[in-house]
Amino acid sequence: MWRYRDGYLVNEAQGKVLGLQDEYGELNKLFMSEDKKDGVLKQLYDVIYVDEYPDEPKKGELNEDFGLYVERDFYIVSALSAHRYLDLIGRNMHIKIQNGRKSQ
Repeated sequence: MWRYRDGYLVNEAQGKVLGLQDEYGELNKLFMSEDKKDGVLKQLYDVIYVDEYPDEPKKGELNEDFGLYVERDFYIVSALSAHRYLDLIGRNMHIKIQNGRKSQ
């Protein structure tokens, strides 16, 4: 039987906790039973009840987790003296003058 205790999901029969296969939380990694290590993030969880889960911010509202407004266009501008704009070309980021492209 698994129980939630102090942020850990504990298998009382084995004396183990539920841990992720890696330290980074990458998608499609496996979970495993392992010895508890205090403060190891891959073993710690929050339980959030569905009826208490906050609604996602809607269009035009501030998403406090990311510090940006939902579905609101923006530019990322360098703090260097030329104030160049970040631009996505292919899979690479470049610094460019403002040109009105959607990739900026």
